[in-house]
Amino acid sequence: MSLTLPGRLAAVLPEGRVLPDDVWYRRHRIVLTVAAVQAVALGLLALALGEGVMAATLEAAAVAYPLAFALLPGVGRQLRSAATTISLLTASVLLVYLMEGQTEAHFHFFVVIGLVSLYQEWGPFGIALLVVVAHHGVLGTLVPHSVFGHDAAHEDPWVWAGIHAFFVLAASLAHLAAWRLNEQQGLRDPLTGLANRTLLMETTDRMLARTSGEVSMLFLDLDDFKDVNDSRGHAAGDVLLTSIARRLSGCLRPGDQVARIGGDEFAVVVAGGQKSATAIGQRMLVALADPVIIEGRPLVPHVSIGAAGTATAGERDAGVLLRNADLAMYMAKALGKNRLVHYADGMAQAAEEKARLLEDLGGAVAGGQLRVHYQPTIGLADGSTTGYEALLRWQYPERGLIPPAEFIPLAEEGGLIVEIGRWVLEQAARQAVAWSAEAGRPIGMAVNLSPTQLADDDVVAIVQRVLDLTGLPARQLTLEVTEGVLVRDVDLVADQLQALRRLGVRIAIDDFGTGYSSLSYLRRLPADIIKIDRSFVQDLDTGGSSTTLVASIIELARSLHLEVVAEGVETAQQRDVLGELACSHAQGYLFGRPQPAAEPAVVPESAAVLAPAPLVSR
Repeated sequence: MSLTLPGRLAAVLPEGRVLPDDVWYRRHRIVLTVAAVQAVALGLLALALGEGVMAATLEAAAVAYPLAFALLPGVGRQLRSAATTISLLTASVLLVYLMEGQTEAHFHFFVVIGLVSLYQEWGPFGIALLVVVAHHGVLGTLVPHSVFGHDAAHEDPWVWAGIHAFFVLAASLAHLAAWRLNEQQGLRDPLTGLANRTLLMETTDRMLARTSGEVSMLFLDLDDFKDVNDSRGHAAGDVLLTSIARRLSGCLRPGDQVARIGGDEFAVVVAGGQKSATAIGQRMLVALADPVIIEGRPLVPHVSIGAAGTATAGERDAGVLLRNADLAMYMAKALGKNRLVHYADGMAQAAEEKARLLEDLGGAVAGGQLRVHYQPTIGLADGSTTGYEALLRWQYPERGLIPPAEFIPLAEEGGLIVEIGRWVLEQAARQAVAWSAEAGRPIGMAVNLSPTQLADDDVVAIVQRVLDLTGLPARQLTLEVTEGVLVRDVDLVADQLQALRRLGVRIAIDDFGTGYSSLSYLRRLPADIIKIDRSFVQDLDTGGSSTTLVASIIELARSLHLEVVAEGVETAQQRDVLGELACSHAQGYLFGRPQPAAEPAVVPESAAVLAPAPLVSR
């Protein structure tokens, strides 16, 4: 569809910055006050110059009348600025008339130009130019002595109208230049050079105003960026951010805009609906999949992306789009990170519930709401219980027992996991000491370390303090780390694990087989145990390809002199297959479900004394 002439003219003119509402209205009140004062002052000036009361009153009313439109409720910014500009220019015209065209009186037009430039809108400049041309040309022809104070202008009023219009235009351009130069300041992120939040919101507002079609917003958050800063330093984090900024910029189409709106947060405004947003979001996930080389070492960035569009926003507002995309991003993190999720109704309520849950989790330790349950690890050769794994549970007063998959990610995001992890470690160590004394033999205890705990510089000191406090021999403690944490920075993880291992504790690699480069990383890690992920064990009943994979993992572990623990064993057939494959240890509901420490009165010597547990998901 072709643009109208005003539309084409608007497209040619350079765009100015859209002022936030609070700033605009603050400036508008100033201009409005000046215009009202001018109306009164002009009436008094008319009386002082010998005008009659009626004439002076009408002239003051002519200046004040346009302001009535600026005061109407519900009127938009354009009409308000136009009304105050007309009032100010009417005062300029009447001042020239009262001063009988004296040159100095014309300076008032330039004062008005400076005043209305506060709006940072094209409308007032255009009105000023039209008024000057009409006033100087038409009235200069009809009553030249009331407009111009010299003979040359009396003879050629339109020429001088053009000259005055040129000077008004020049003054407008000077203000425009200052406006444009000023708007470039504070609108760019100094690190990446991308737009910042202010510019992103202004761009989105313009996009929403120009089209009635769909507009979408993507909200991106780097997964576990704090670990990068903590482990490699802020300089490495800055390198990662600038690299990601370049990759994101390369995924955009003309007209879209990417901005850095926080430390590790980015947002993209997209002209289009869900299909366009999905295409760009998937393109970004692919672009970020390649490692970033920082100081000669690879780092694989992951990002969670939330998308929202005007079709589901309820209103065409930039702030609403950004908020909805932010909510969808948190859902992407909850679903496992490194993915794209679109906003849906109900996410706002879910976010409020999540915030309340996080707030309550902060007091869960002090409130005695956290529980440690223990699941036995069985030696498959003789059925003996060789140790236990400590598993955290939350007994929430209002909702009952909350599964770890729901609140552990919250603890990670909220920075509570280090405190909670220290508490779990101490509780589990004390229990291992008690059971060992009761059984008359060493009972091993495995405790999970989260990525945040592992990246904490104090983790080695914390483990040592717990061992000293509880008296648990280091060889009875196993610290488990998930395989997913290894691919971020294998060298750093290896150094941290080695430091822990020097204390005498053992290291287990949990969920083995689900990572990206399990076999290549395993030989570089100071590990003692690998735990085969339950997803492979569950398929052993069918005799499918998982059997071959599990056999390969067991053989690899044997060649590296590592113990193997198969997780999630729920049937006798799975246990038998693992026995045939020479797997040394196993966990699962077949042998015992996680239970509070108070329930197993004695530590069983053999798994045979444990009643088979129902086959339900863990």
